[in-house]
Amino acid sequence: MSHSSSSHRRHLGVSRTGVSRTGACSLAALTAVALAGCGSDAASEPAAYDGPIGAVDLSQDCPATVVVQTGWNPQAETGFMYHLLGPDPAIDADLKRTSGPLFADGEYTGVDLEIRAGGPAIGFQSVTSQLYQDPDILLGFVDADHAVSNYASTPTISVLAPTEKSPQIIMWDPATYPQARTIADLKSEDVTVLYRQDEPYIDYLTGSGILSPEQVDGSYDGTPSYFVTAGGANAQQGFASSEPYVYENEVEGWKKPVAYELVHDAGFPTYKSTISVRSDRLDETSACLEKLVPVIQRSIVGYLESPDHANTIIVDSVAAYDTGWVYDTGNAAYAVSTMRELGLVDNGPTPALGDFDLERVAELVDILRPIYAAQGLTIPEDLTPEDLVTNEFVDPSVSYTG
Repeated sequence: MSHSSSSHRRHLGVSRTGVSRTGACSLAALTAVALAGCGSDAASEPAAYDGPIGAVDLSQDCPATVVVQTGWNPQAETGFMYHLLGPDPAIDADLKRTSGPLFADGEYTGVDLEIRAGGPAIGFQSVTSQLYQDPDILLGFVDADHAVSNYASTPTISVLAPTEKSPQIIMWDPATYPQARTIADLKSEDVTVLYRQDEPYIDYLTGSGILSPEQVDGSYDGTPSYFVTAGGANAQQGFASSEPYVYENEVEGWKKPVAYELVHDAGFPTYKSTISVRSDRLDETSACLEKLVPVIQRSIVGYLESPDHANTIIVDSVAAYDTGWVYDTGNAAYAVSTMRELGLVDNGPTPALGDFDLERVAELVDILRPIYAAQGLTIPEDLTPEDLVTNEFVDPSVSYTG
């Protein structure tokens, strides 16, 4: 669920007045895990872990270090990856990476895990480009719509869907527009909707008539200033797992609720931040994925049930990275509760957590074809859902019961 583009860039270089940045060691009391490198911005390596390997042994089939490229700064939407980190994870403030022994269900798996920040940490390059530039990266968080647009040049295949619904929203002021319940209701009010350029869901909303092309404004720069200055006159893109909390609790000049609708519920069926590999590496990594994907499935469930360990690492990593992004324990806790309450994380078309609905993927491709054609992007005519996603590695016994 990493927000590789869009409104989660909003805090870059922006200080939330009244919100203090949490120090890298300030939350150590919340967990028994002491973070290596606390109090220092110097790069650090995870202490060599020599404990016994548990029921899941990844050492024979996976790289010695499983490298994961996220699409944004550390955040609760990717908390299940941090949930996999065992004792003494190290925070590299220079390279914006957090690493440590990879644990499954409380037991060592014989390999390390390295989680790399995206967004400002990689110059806002795409996760897909990173997968193709650096062969050390095994897994990347790739949105399904971006997988379609990049398929002709840098194809990826998704092996797990961490979220059933994208957290992408359009939000508005309920006091200014009390009758608005859905995004479509903003059309009759002729509300200006601010968004960041190159987001295909906006083309879907305008192309389907939910919004008019004349009312959308692509000048959104990720900061709250336009929304606040307009005094509620404008609507704006955001994420259900963050902006409603941030605007109500942290944005000076606002600090009141916002209303919103998920873009998913408006009919745009993308899968957000899927766990993906390069298509040309699927065969060579399949033995690893067969064991690793179920571990990640169980970690999603474990994180939602007990998020404190991972949230501590997330908040401390954000503070150490110091990219301009500000993220506190309140935001992380809100994100977890929202993922639960809105069903952002849920089982797929079967009782299994994380499997893909191939009909839904086909519908997404059909929606995106004319959008990307208008942008001059080539989408192969014979592109199928099976080219983009696979349920081969999903353990059908792992379910999320809420």
